[in-house]
Parts: sequence; structure tokens; C-alpha cells
Amino acid sequence: MALAVGASYFSPIILKPRATFANAVTCSGGNHALEAALVRRAAELADKSAGFTSPHPNVGCLVVSGGGGGDVVGEGYLYAQGTKPAEVQAVEAAGERCRGGTAFLNLEPGDCHGDHTAVSALVQAGITRAVVGMRHPLLHLRGNAIRELRGQGLQVDVFGEDLQSKIIEEAQKACRIVNAPLVYRSASRVPFSVLKYAMTLDGKIAASSGHAAWISSKKSRSRVFELRDPRLTARHGGGHLPMRIVMTQTLDLPEEAHLWDISEVSTIVVTQRGARKSFQKYLASKGVEVVEFDILNPRDVMEYFYDRGYLSILWECGGALTASAISSGVIHKVFAFVAPKIIGGKNAPSPVGELGMVEMSQALDLIDVCYEQVGPDMLVSGFLQPIPDLTPVIPSVDETSAIDPTVTPYDSNIIFFYKTWDPYGAFSNFSPHPIQMLDENGNYATWSTVEHCYQAHKFVGVDNPLARACVEDIKSAKSPEEAARMGRSLQRQHPDLVRSDWESVKIDVMYRALKSKFSIYPHLNNMLLSTTGSVLVEASPHDLFWGGGREGEGLNYLGRLLMQLRSELLGESSTTSESTILAA
Repeated sequence: MALAVGASYFSPIILKPRATFANAVTCSGGNHALEAALVRRAAELADKSAGFTSPHPNVGCLVVSGGGGGDVVGEGYLYAQGTKPAEVQAVEAAGERCRGGTAFLNLEPGDCHGDHTAVSALVQAGITRAVVGMRHPLLHLRGNAIRELRGQGLQVDVFGEDLQSKIIEEAQKACRIVNAPLVYRSASRVPFSVLKYAMTLDGKIAASSGHAAWISSKKSRSRVFELRDPRLTARHGGGHLPMRIVMTQTLDLPEEAHLWDISEVSTIVVTQRGARKSFQKYLASKGVEVVEFDILNPRDVMEYFYDRGYLSILWECGGALTASAISSGVIHKVFAFVAPKIIGGKNAPSPVGELGMVEMSQALDLIDVCYEQVGPDMLVSGFLQPIPDLTPVIPSVDETSAIDPTVTPYDSNIIFFYKTWDPYGAFSNFSPHPIQMLDENGNYATWSTVEHCYQAHKFVGVDNPLARACVEDIKSAKSPEEAARMGRSLQRQHPDLVRSDWESVKIDVMYRALKSKFSIYPHLNNMLLSTTGSVLVEASPHDLFWGGGREGEGLNYLGRLLMQLRSELLGESSTTSESTILAA
């Protein structure tokens, strides 16, 4: 049995020297060492929310009074999608001290297409200069905020472009590391993949008998729990729960396993086409998704999960699958826990199987290697592939169209959207746009996102204190994903608390929430109207009600509602135009 554990975002164990940093700094604005330290501090702030911000990057921002040589007067970082941008938090903390100040960011702003919250916050606060560690890794967002800030009169300096030196390069690398999953995904078109294993000093992952509990120390195992626990669920408390992926050629798996319990987190099994059809039916009856491949190999599997929107994958598997994944070029980073034990055994398995190498000169060298003692063990980590450098900058869609007007950036017939980082990601019910809806008492209630509103309304109006508590808990969730997880979990665990008419009203609830969103934000309204003539498809591969499914088998109700709303808005626009002509 081979196991590959996947997550749309996991919290990477990042081993890097922490920059020492004083809250009060006085130096000239042109000091590269100081500015590098400030941007590294922004990267440290961003790292605080690693594993929570998906599908957005990890973003940190700090504001320094004056031209960059004053005091740090405000800091912030994006906690999770749908929460306040780092830039907004930083300027709110700084208050009036922002005037004439400099903002230091590890990453160019760009939460989702059409959202200018971060840029507007910096401009309205009176920031006069921004220092950016790196441009946005996503092509359709890259350079947009920088151009907009410059257009508003701010001086914008980008590391590696406007500012260059050895110390700047090191700070820029720190910015790339904190968003390594998104950077690698954008460059390689497969999810960022990390291989994790524990081995003895003589390079064994188990005894000859197969017994492997435990090679590493309790402290090392606790460190691994930052990524997952023995039942393959995360333990970082709140935020994002990873998807569990089981990769098996023959589907020779036990009927009883914690992996088949999907009450808290889902499981996907990927296997060879035709393998154990009866067991596939059994897994389906348990709610486990099974995906068949004509030829099962790591490259095709990773490309498949890239298309499904996955950001990063944590691999925990035997030597044969590890060797295949490394040979396929889909492993980007390695974490190896080495225990001071010797087990021996000619047939005892090793962490990596046959790679076809016959000379030591062919060995793969890790890059940016780090060492950390964890209890009695040594954790060795490093990259198998260099972190992609996004400079020189690839022209954005707008820039390309300006150069060649014949270039059509998006399909004009069908527009797919799913993750909020997509070009039309603002259509997602998870996008960070608060809305207002009338409550059951006729008063307007504010919801952080459409998803918060939708999930809470499952329990609205139920005469039960527990149901009312559910509504308040979901309403206060820190991110739409957290709200979705709470709502779905409560619905499964306490079906008696769900309003009796939910199945008949849920489409109307979603439509009213979407209408509020597109009525409040003019740029979203314009974006929706700009798709006139195109079919809108919510490209979720696993939600067959709101999404279109993997092969178009889904009902795509979210896309349908957006098209219905678009028609309604077009009708209003036409009526307004006619009224204007008559008035004239």
C-alpha cells in the first residue's frame, strides 16, 4: 500500500535564520541592509499564517514613519482568506503616523482580481513609498498593484529590479520561501510537493519485518504533527484541514481504516483503472472519492490535482513510490528526520528506491540545506529543485494585450472560476467581499463573505438555542473556509438543528447573497456584466450541486445563479439607459 497525503495548503516547516530586528530603527532610506531587514520582517509576519491563507498567498506588511528611516508604527498579516488584508491591518495600527511613511511588503498586493482593498488602504493612509519583496507569482495579478500604486503617485521599489545587492537577494529569497508553494505551483504547473520521512542512522525506514513504530523520537513526531497526525488530519487548530490522498496501484487496502471516516475531512483514492471494482463501490458507499487513471504515475496524478486547484502536497510513502515521484520531477522539497539508531538488515526498506544511478556524481544534491536538532534526532531539509525566480517579469495579460491586440486572454465562450486566485475568482462565494442581508427581524446584518451568510442560514429561524449559537459561531468564523467547515460539520452532526425548509430555500439564500455582493461592489458588477455572452461555470470538481464537476456532470448552480443575476443586471441597465434617453 502506498500513501501520498495531499493538502490544498499545509503549513511548511520552514527552517531559516530569523532576522534580528529592532522596533525603533533610524537610518537613511537608501540603506539596503535596513530595507532588507524590514522586508524580511514582513516575510516573518506572513509566515505566521502559513497553512491558513489558502488560496491566497502569505502576506505581511509593516509601516515605517517618514521615508523608511523612522520607527515601525504598524504591522499586519493576512490571517486567512476573507479576513482583512495585511496592508489594511498595518495602516489601521499606524493611524495618522502613516502620513508620508513607507510600507514594506514581502509580496505585491493582489488578493483577487478586481479587489483593490489593499492598494486603496495604502493610498488613502497617505503612504508615499512602498518597498515590495517580490511581484505576485500569479500571472493575471503580477504587476497590477505595482502599476496602480505608481499611478497614484507612490514610489514603488521592487527587490531584484529597482533595488539590487547581495543582501537584497537574500531578503528576496526569504520572500520566495514563505510563499514557496504558490511560487512553485505557478512555475511548474503541479502542486508544491514535500517529501517527509524518518530513517535510522543506517538509512532504514523499517526493520526487515516491516515494523516501523517508532523510528523517530516523540519530539520529532510532535514536530510532524504540525503537518498531520497518524489519522492524516491536521492538528494546527482551526483554519484549513487537508484533503487525504491515497495512491495505490492495486487498491489492495483494508476495509476498516480511519481513512474511510470522512466525518471531519475527506479522502480521495487514486488508482489504476479497473482495480477492484467491488472495493471501489464499497469506498463510494462510505463517501470516499475514487479516481481512476489509465496509467497510474506521480506526474499524471500531480497534474490532475493541479487542475483541481491543489496548492501543495505532503508525501509520506514507501521507497518505490518515492523514487518514482523523484524521477518524475514532482518532488520539490525534502524533510528527513534521522534518528541515532541502527537497525541493520539486508532486506530492510530504505526511504528511496531505485533511481537508476550508478555513480556518486549522479546523486541529487539538496539546495539551501538546513539542519535542526529535534530531541535526539536531526532534521535535515532542503530543496530538490531551485526556488523559481520570477524575474525578469513575464508581461501580464493587460501588457500582452497592449503589445498584441489579437491576443485573447480568456475563452470568450466559457468562463471557468473556482479558487479566488483565478482571473474570475471574485465570482466565488469565498471571495473577501462583506455583504449585508436583512435578518429575520427586518434589520441589516453584515456577513464577512457570501459563504458565511449561506452556511449560517442553514440554522436561521430554528427555535433552539443551539441553532442560534451555530449562527453566531459561523458568523464570527475567521475565514469563509472555516465557516464552510463549521456549517457542513454541524449539518452532518446535528441534522435536527437545520431548518426544515433548507433544501427548498438554499438556492434563494445563495442568490440573495450574491445579489447583495454584486450590488455593493461596482467593480464586481462591471466584471460580471463584462462576461455577457459567456457561459459561467463554477469549476469545483467535487461539488456536483454548486459546481460543474470534473467532467461537466455537476449541476453548476452557482454559475447558473450568476448568469441569472447578470441577466437581471443587464435588464436594469437597459431600463436605466432608456429612462435617460426619454429624459433627454
